[in-house]
Amino acid sequence: MKEIITPGGALEGRVILPGDKSISHRYGMLAAVAEGTSVIHNYSSGADCHSTLGCVRSLGIEVEIDGREVKVHGRGLHGWQAPSTDLDAGNSGSTIRMISGLLAGQPFTSRLIGDASLSQRPMQRIMGPLTQMGATLTARDGKFPPLEIQGAALKPIDYTLPVASAQVKSCVLLAGLTANGETTVHEPATTRDHTEVALREFGVDLETGRGWARVKGPARLEARDLTVPGDLSSAAFFLVAGAIVPGSKLVLQDVGLNPTRATLIEFLASTGVDVKILEMRMSNGEPRGDLLVRGSKLKGGVIEKHWAAALIDEIPVLAVLGAVSADGLTVRDAAELRIKESDRIETVATNLRKMGVTIETTPDGFHIPGGQSFHSAEVESYHDHRIAMAFAIAALRSDGPVTINGSEAASVSFPEFWSTLRGIIS
Repeated sequence: MKEIITPGGALEGRVILPGDKSISHRYGMLAAVAEGTSVIHNYSSGADCHSTLGCVRSLGIEVEIDGREVKVHGRGLHGWQAPSTDLDAGNSGSTIRMISGLLAGQPFTSRLIGDASLSQRPMQRIMGPLTQMGATLTARDGKFPPLEIQGAALKPIDYTLPVASAQVKSCVLLAGLTANGETTVHEPATTRDHTEVALREFGVDLETGRGWARVKGPARLEARDLTVPGDLSSAAFFLVAGAIVPGSKLVLQDVGLNPTRATLIEFLASTGVDVKILEMRMSNGEPRGDLLVRGSKLKGGVIEKHWAAALIDEIPVLAVLGAVSADGLTVRDAAELRIKESDRIETVATNLRKMGVTIETTPDGFHIPGGQSFHSAEVESYHDHRIAMAFAIAALRSDGPVTINGSEAASVSFPEFWSTLRGIIS
């Protein structure tokens, strides 16, 4: 499929976002090992999060879906049944990496598969610690899905992540739920803490400190009534859109503002984006609020070190902002971009060049000089949802129509993206 975006005038309106993708994954998995029925409101409409629910169903857990409300009938930590078929994670790295932690402690063997993109994403970072804990894992060429997990009675470990990764941290903590004793994870840089927040919400004995988290197993999780805030990573596209199009005024409703994610707001403000939090409230341990963004005079900036880990998912659309800013954008310490749904350093660079934008790439990032203009072009999604959406935003500052091939990729996280975007273009 393809979408053609024709730039118009100032953007105006209210934007409703899908439920947070990261939180939805975690609620879906934890509800499946809790005791009793959990109700999850505003569950993500994205295909990735429904891959998680599909895997849970294949493990014998009843799941009811009514629009954005999901009921998960949990059967406790050891209530899963051996699957009769492969568990299909689709395009979702979050699904395959995090659910592996729970599968490692089950008394059966399971096999996880994914689509062509996921099948090229390395799994060694979870295979190492799960093997240390006692599970047996095998993968194609020793690192790629399909991933077979022979569960075992796990032993707790004290593990230091070689690279900051919320998915790997979560995998080890989830495995620790079934281990007999305390499992501790240390991280070299702060990553999103949705797993820790969700574990506490489900009643797990969890301790945290600066750069570490610890769970005590075996754990007992209790069913909950939960509401997922709007997805901040999805909001990033509209925050950038509102900032780069002169005269724009957008309100983004009920967005998750977890401090480990709100680095995005801090970074945007540092580049000159006129963004304000209109209201803050709490729900299930997660802060949320409405955001106002206006057309802004942009300076640009540098993303490196802890910023790179915190903003890893938003970098494709921040590249768009960088090109039209005064000073441009430099990204370092973001080699993780090369093993996402696509090699996002190369796919961003290829599409920017097609639109007439200069970019210099490096092994762990890129530099985009400022003061550039976008030109009408035909670009590719490379089957990557964030690339498809980022270049739809670039189209808003183009001198003519921009065609995005493979636009259906957006459905991985934001199926309503194209209609939402058209609703604010004047």
